[in-house]
Amino acid sequence: MADAHLISRFDALLSDLDGVVYAGPHAIPGAVDSLQRLDGIGVGLGYVTNNASRTPAQVASHLRELGAPAEDHQVVSSSQAAAELLASLLPAGAAVLITGSPALAHEIELVGLKPVHSAAEHPVAVVQGFNPEIGWKDLAEASYVVAGGALWVATNTDMSIPQARGMAPGNGTLVAAVSAATRQTPRVAGKPEAPLFHAAAKRLAAERPLVVGDRLDTDILGGNRAGFATVAVLTGVDTRETILAARTDERPDFLINDLTGLYQPYPAVEHDGGGYRCGDAFASVDGDSVRISGDQENLDSWRAACAAWWNAHPQAPEATGPVLEWIGQ
Repeated sequence: MADAHLISRFDALLSDLDGVVYAGPHAIPGAVDSLQRLDGIGVGLGYVTNNASRTPAQVASHLRELGAPAEDHQVVSSSQAAAELLASLLPAGAAVLITGSPALAHEIELVGLKPVHSAAEHPVAVVQGFNPEIGWKDLAEASYVVAGGALWVATNTDMSIPQARGMAPGNGTLVAAVSAATRQTPRVAGKPEAPLFHAAAKRLAAERPLVVGDRLDTDILGGNRAGFATVAVLTGVDTRETILAARTDERPDFLINDLTGLYQPYPAVEHDGGGYRCGDAFASVDGDSVRISGDQENLDSWRAACAAWWNAHPQAPEATGPVLEWIGQ
């Protein structure tokens, strides 16, 4: 059996941005229309983003330019989470070295801390967030302060970020550079930690939110940690193959091609004898292989394959993919 559409099971959508709503400056096909339809069916909308290079107001403005519904308060960012974390650990007025954007500095200021840009200003903490303008000198300054024993918080550790031209290095690569230089590890404020998702759900007074994202290691892991239902889309980082191979903590509850899939019937995945059936597709596990009877381009085949493989490997601490055997095509 299938619901009228997937989103009808939930009272809010908590959406990632990069790789879900847009890639670079352009909206992903179907995304804006799908977001606009939510209000008409009484489903709340929040945006949960690890992008710390812009303020929530700037993000909301960009979304509105693309035609998507967005009020400033609907955007919850990792820069806000980082600022709140630092404010809980430091005295008011403490100096914090900004290794990131002016938007990140603004969030630090809003919580009563003092943004600084040099080790000479005696910062007691470093906050590091994505900024395409960051250079070697910025990373070196952060390294000097971190090596000196300062508290180090990263907004997020995404290793890549989807852009219009393809995948580009994300904040995680810049954090890794400082980590390699100092042999220190930062505390992470944004996804995949749960508070960012809980804050977004609280703003919407949502009891049954659905988290949608393109990354298993941030969106899906974070949504799962928050105790919310999760759906992976194929418009960004992760693929059908990487989702099938996902470790237990990063496995989504649902799989759709893009946001238009929220409004399509979602067929039940049912245990059937020696395997799992989804729509016209059937999948079963044979050792390190998954045998799939179905169309390789139809997501029902992959939904069945995920159910079969995950049932056979319920506790997978590392990503482990099967050999795929396609039959009956």
